[in-house]
Amino acid sequence: MKSDHVKEGMQQAPHRSLFNALGFTEEEMKKPMVGIVSSYNEIVPGHMNLDKIVNAVKLGVAEAGGVPVVFPAIAVCDGIAMGHIGMKYSLVTRDLIADSTECMALAHQFDALVMVPNCDKNVPGLLMAAARINVPTVFVSGGPMLAGRVKGKKTSLSSMFEAVGSYAAGTMTEEDVREYEAKACPTCGSCSGMYTANSMNCLTEALGMGLRGNGTIPAVYSERIKLAKHAGMAVMEMYRKNIRPRDIMTKDAVLNALTVDMALGCSTNSMLHLPAIAHEIGFDFDIKFANPISEKTPNLCHLAPAGPTYMEDLNEAGGVYAVMKELADAGLLNLDCMTVTGSTVGENIKDAVNLNPEVIRPLDNPYTKTGGLAVLSGNLAPDGSVVKRSAVAPEMLVHEGPARVFECEEDAIAAIKGGKIVAGDVVVIRYEGPKGGPGMREMLNPTSAIAGMGLGSSVALITDGRFSGASRGASIGHVSPEAAVGGPIALIREGDLIKINIPEMKLDVDLSEEELAARKAKWQPKEQKLSGYLERYVTMVTSGNRGAILEK
Repeated sequence: MKSDHVKEGMQQAPHRSLFNALGFTEEEMKKPMVGIVSSYNEIVPGHMNLDKIVNAVKLGVAEAGGVPVVFPAIAVCDGIAMGHIGMKYSLVTRDLIADSTECMALAHQFDALVMVPNCDKNVPGLLMAAARINVPTVFVSGGPMLAGRVKGKKTSLSSMFEAVGSYAAGTMTEEDVREYEAKACPTCGSCSGMYTANSMNCLTEALGMGLRGNGTIPAVYSERIKLAKHAGMAVMEMYRKNIRPRDIMTKDAVLNALTVDMALGCSTNSMLHLPAIAHEIGFDFDIKFANPISEKTPNLCHLAPAGPTYMEDLNEAGGVYAVMKELADAGLLNLDCMTVTGSTVGENIKDAVNLNPEVIRPLDNPYTKTGGLAVLSGNLAPDGSVVKRSAVAPEMLVHEGPARVFECEEDAIAAIKGGKIVAGDVVVIRYEGPKGGPGMREMLNPTSAIAGMGLGSSVALITDGRFSGASRGASIGHVSPEAAVGGPIALIREGDLIKINIPEMKLDVDLSEEELAARKAKWQPKEQKLSGYLERYVTMVTSGNRGAILEK
């Protein structure tokens, strides 16, 4: 046992005295010590039920012969952090979570781990940590929120943000907004559409690091408690078989996850997190890998905000395994990848059934023949940019319009809500990338304002920042290189013609190479006044196309 380093031998007598202080019995000292990484807190709605999940995991571990020991991980609620300085502190926590979990697990020599995340950055952060630590590890999330109900229709957080835009446009009353406010988020859990948290929890299943239902069983269902108990039991079986994260999270598994991502129509943020996870296993993930996979992978699901279905509907339709079975039948998945069940992907999904072809479209009737995400390149994004094309109105797949340039999110929101953006415009928000923000803020407020103002099918938005999974429309993010390092987005001027062609994967500005070079020669970096963690973060973080990973 790895924990023998702190439990066995005369040299470890002082260590054992400290375990004695913790109340460990002699019987427990002889058993594997399993760390339960709990993201529980009382500020994130997706995490307020994690104490129940953790207790269920502990029961499962103990029943299977291990000794569960809980330690914490932080988490930020992106919804609460949205639209102010708090959003600078969201993405940056992914690396804090990975680093702190690595420190705790290796300092105390745990034999195995169960990760209990739920929301946006702590799922990928803990997956990164699992790859580093490489002891038997199972993930069990807190589960998605149930959809809200407003005037007889299902709704979610994205509708709430868009309601604010509708109010600004005069198409919704204050009373209407208050009704949404009271009903959009009715339970604990990660917000109910295919936003970043649910995307990453579903992709954890696809990677093989979570049990069936990890991504879709609603937070308030008792089935979620059963899943947590089984996760505790599963990690002990992994321990006995010595199955480790790097046996599971291989290059083929990451490409499986990217394929499932395309079918589900996941958040664009997965194109930050999959490269970062891949980096931890030594796989140099280029975001442009997405295009050949997208070209052959049909988009089978249109969950909110792309469509009218929600996570509870995907769960009832058969969940992630049912989607994977559709893809496997088309030969699009590597079925030999190992998983936390001790069985391969192929063995896990062989009996999965699509129970609702309206929620999970069959292969012969996809929403589109291509996947949910696309990476656009061109003279405006030489290193790439990302769009959730499954959530783009058909009329906006090809668009040309004048640039309306803003140096930060707040200025863009003021212009949108002030009626200064008109049909045909291309809103450009720059200096919001990993270095420029810093922290690569999500742009849910401006995208929701565009939709709420009735401009979702006539106005595009491009940024070196990123989007919430709740964003929809012609929203193109992760433009790389970012403005802060002198990328072409820093050189755009008001009125320049922006050309977007999503089917051809193109993002260009109608300027000659000579004009761009002349502007670049005059460009000066934007001064930043930073302190604390953000000051350190800026010195190490890479652009969005690299997954905003940290390097020396």
